[in-house]
Amino acid sequence: MAKVSAKAKATAKTVGRKVSPKKASKNIVVETMKAVPLAQQDIELVERKGIGHPDSISDGIAEAVSLALCKMYLERFGEILHHNTDQNEVVGGQSTPKFAGGEVLEPIHIMLSGRAITQVNGERLPYSTTAINATKEYLKRFPNLDVNRHITVDCRIGKGSFDLIKNFEALKDQCKMDGHGNHCLLANDTSFGCSFAPYSDTELVCLETEKYVNGPMKKKLKETGEDVKVMCSRNKTKINMTIACAMVDRYIPDADHYASVIDEMKERVLDNATKYTDYDLHLDVNHADNPATGNFYLTVTGLSAENGDDGSVGRGNRMNGLITPYRPMSMEASAGKNPITHVGKMYNILANWIANDIVKKSNGNIVEADVRILSQIGRPISDPETCSVQLFLAPGADAAKWQKEAYAISDEWLENIGKVTEKVVKGQVTVF
Repeated sequence: MAKVSAKAKATAKTVGRKVSPKKASKNIVVETMKAVPLAQQDIELVERKGIGHPDSISDGIAEAVSLALCKMYLERFGEILHHNTDQNEVVGGQSTPKFAGGEVLEPIHIMLSGRAITQVNGERLPYSTTAINATKEYLKRFPNLDVNRHITVDCRIGKGSFDLIKNFEALKDQCKMDGHGNHCLLANDTSFGCSFAPYSDTELVCLETEKYVNGPMKKKLKETGEDVKVMCSRNKTKINMTIACAMVDRYIPDADHYASVIDEMKERVLDNATKYTDYDLHLDVNHADNPATGNFYLTVTGLSAENGDDGSVGRGNRMNGLITPYRPMSMEASAGKNPITHVGKMYNILANWIANDIVKKSNGNIVEADVRILSQIGRPISDPETCSVQLFLAPGADAAKWQKEAYAISDEWLENIGKVTEKVVKGQVTVF
């Protein structure tokens, strides 16, 4: 495998950019891989947990709370203070769904945890109220969930670690900002982030199917709830797709109506999926249904969390919106981590942007890019311990040229890592 190491000259002109010799090396290593890209392999598995899945609800709440704390800190102090709200639990309630409408017997319980700055110079901050309000506001996106009757919220967010707060603040006064944020602040963890580009057909079908079911299709089929899980398996040129979709009982008077909704959903989903692939498609919806025994996937709220299904942050989709066992993945939850120095968030996002930028700018010469970035606690976040970039080249592509370009793209993104903070705080980044 040919390599361009971090010791190589970073001053060579590349396609459309120049890397300054004054910048730190950032330990970037670019390799060209002699392996079969995933899209050309025979087997592939992909999963997408929809926005109403209990794990996705946990992720969404964690991120909403973090963004609300960021806003509070900025309004009061002009800067984002240390916090991590990447711990919460969705504890399932109890319900009795039935055709034409059932009821919720015990509410879904949300327990918020994590760490935050709770007071400054003796001034106590409304961090708990802020977190609870953000949680309830986030849950309003589920139209069949009554936030006042169907959920309870308990905030147990506590004060952050003194050592991590010191790391968070360490370079604030000395660091000259780059115009996009705080690129030379210190990492508050030793951890890695990773991603890849581009999506395969299977990945694109899986992602876009859930977005369609929880998006445009709702206008036609209000009977479908938001708890949607899509699982896709590809065997050569055939994709088998299984969808579990909670159905809202009050819109479904009987089993016949339920069956007609499932049939229409299948037709609409398959028609939409053909926009993203030419592969053969097979679809099953609510495969566990058994009309003979009266077993149907009915819910009152459109969420399985109403009846015993629990959720946790980080158990669901990665930052790119998918669970991809055939791709590089990090176990780090991106949702809820602070968008300043927590590399478990910053590096997953950055790896995704780097990989997509590399593939896009190669104009077909790079068919796949995998990026992994490792931090070291107390080290500037713009200077990782390792930034590994692996390229799968198209036949005849100039390896040396695209290695240098990938190096330059990685270097530029790391130098401007504050853009991650900027976009996250503006709500412009989806992290699950």
